[in-house]
Amino acid sequence: MLRQLRLHKANASTAIACFALTCLALASGCSRESAKDANAVQVQLNWYPESEHGGLYQALAQNSYQDAGLEVSIQPGGRATPVGPELELGRAQFAVANADDVMIFRAQGLDVVAVMAAMQNHPRCIIARKDSGVESFEDLGGKTFQRQAGRAFVEFLRAKHYLDDVQEVPYHGSIASMVADPNIVIQGYSCAEPLLAQQQGIEVNTLMVSELGFNPYSSVLVTTGKLIRENPERIQKFVTATREGWKEYLTDSKLGNEAILSVNEQGMTPEALQFGAEVMRELAMPAGAPIDSVGTMTDERWKTLYDQLVELNVIEADKVTAKDCYTLEFLK
Repeated sequence: MLRQLRLHKANASTAIACFALTCLALASGCSRESAKDANAVQVQLNWYPESEHGGLYQALAQNSYQDAGLEVSIQPGGRATPVGPELELGRAQFAVANADDVMIFRAQGLDVVAVMAAMQNHPRCIIARKDSGVESFEDLGGKTFQRQAGRAFVEFLRAKHYLDDVQEVPYHGSIASMVADPNIVIQGYSCAEPLLAQQQGIEVNTLMVSELGFNPYSSVLVTTGKLIRENPERIQKFVTATREGWKEYLTDSKLGNEAILSVNEQGMTPEALQFGAEVMRELAMPAGAPIDSVGTMTDERWKTLYDQLVELNVIEADKVTAKDCYTLEFLK
């Protein structure tokens, strides 16, 4: 009986010890998992990986994120990537968008906030063959314009009457129609389509929409107001590392371009990325701006964009304010 009692006590002590060790192991595992989750960052791109995302891939390739204690993964986008909803649902902590998209997201009720802008001038342009006779926006009359319907820059061009005598048709992400027909002009980015046309033996004129006065920030890094409130330290680490990535990419894009090529499955070439990186330098540092200015934003630029989008009826004034759309807190 005494032996059985001692055995029972021994078994009970062993069970308690095992239970304690199990709890300790679970707590330790949860702690490690929580620490991992706190440092994990998912970034959603607004398009396939290209030069306009170069700073992110540069930071990834040169271990800037790792050195900041962050575990970063980048999710490529595409033609219909739901950037705003991905942030709102928490499937991504950061994303890349244009400044006008940020305001539209906010007006739709999404908690999206811009924290830095890599491109001071927007690469949006209209591309026409040199033999089309189109040398300025005033020459678009009588042409067929391939564009994405409803985009803010299209509404701006329409409001300025540049599209009065233009036939508008959907844009399908290709220069093929313009290559085949000089009467077709297409929307594009100055860092991509002009080179694609040149590679097919077509000389083009590039009409920059920014020169007309509609110039939203581009390659804008966005997050959510919720994350800003709950974890500003993680945002500061990510913004700082991303700015460093952009500075390095705009100085020497080799590492970033190699990283992009390793994940881009849409026929991207080293020549196209090099061309894009060179154009990016001009867009990120216009008029010889210093490298340390990369990523900056101003209240004035956001207010100007807000006024334009309200005037174009792209957003409603009572749905959002300019101040809701961005913060300069992480750029100091």
